[in-house]
Amino acid sequence: MSPVVASAPSSPRRGAFIVPVLCAIALGVAGPLLGNYASDFIVKVMILSIFALSLELLVGMTGLVSLGHAAFYGIGAYVTVLASGNEGGNFAVLLVLSMGAAALYALFVGALSLRTRGVYFIMVTLAFAQMAFFVFHDTKVGGGSDGIYLYVRPALGALDMENRTVLFYVVLAALVFTYGLLALIRRSRFGAALAGIRVNEQRMRAAGFAVYGYKLAAFVLAGALAGLAGFLLASRDGVVNPELMAWHNSGEVLLMVILGGLGHLRGAVIGAVAFTLLKEIFSTHAVMGPLADHWQLTLGIAIIVFVALLPKGLIGLVQRMSPKGGA
Repeated sequence: MSPVVASAPSSPRRGAFIVPVLCAIALGVAGPLLGNYASDFIVKVMILSIFALSLELLVGMTGLVSLGHAAFYGIGAYVTVLASGNEGGNFAVLLVLSMGAAALYALFVGALSLRTRGVYFIMVTLAFAQMAFFVFHDTKVGGGSDGIYLYVRPALGALDMENRTVLFYVVLAALVFTYGLLALIRRSRFGAALAGIRVNEQRMRAAGFAVYGYKLAAFVLAGALAGLAGFLLASRDGVVNPELMAWHNSGEVLLMVILGGLGHLRGAVIGAVAFTLLKEIFSTHAVMGPLADHWQLTLGIAIIVFVALLPKGLIGLVQRMSPKGGA
């Protein structure tokens, strides 16, 4: 049994956490000094980073490529709005409900989809995501294609998401929590088992590991974290619509993970930052001129170039300038 676990990647070096910690401190200090546009943009990037980290748990740490991850993201957002009603809701209650609903749907999807492998797993997760999409798109449960509005943002005493500063620090705290949790998982026996499954699932099964249970646990946890990102998105935007669950959102978050670098927590965050920045730049007329109307084309070309030149993702640039390893 031990040789299998030993084949997993080594634990991250302590020094690898210095940069993430410094970045978190810098954001915490800069928060009150930022203008409205910069603050909103950074909050958006941090929410997408949480979303990307949740998928990294599946793709990078467990080797499960899902094309339906946006379903959990959207469910977390919808539950936040639906449970708030017209009078608003308790922050803690809504957070638990949104993450719990996403985790529950992930349990249902994972219990069925994890019985398949490879491209079949990808297609089954996509099918379940599309099923969730059409439930909210074609029924009055979530307001149909127009979506629904959050009239009063979540609050708990002084913790009021209507306040921009509070929203900023809540999202930052959620990002730190998600990154720290996944870093601890990577260093744990559970994380070593997931790494072993990614490297050689058959060998792990032969060694006596309950492979299906480990994968299902990772799938449910990833769904819950995506639900956390959905909760924060609904609190930020004040509106949700079925497009949150569309297949292209699942594709975009997968691109973030690949662009940043598979198998690295920092890569998921870097990929979310890079993808959002590129999207913002290529869709801005002041920068791109008439080409801004065709930003999908220029963004696609840019990503192809990045992937071709940096097969290990943007994190590969960091590895070239520092010793190997890190989260």
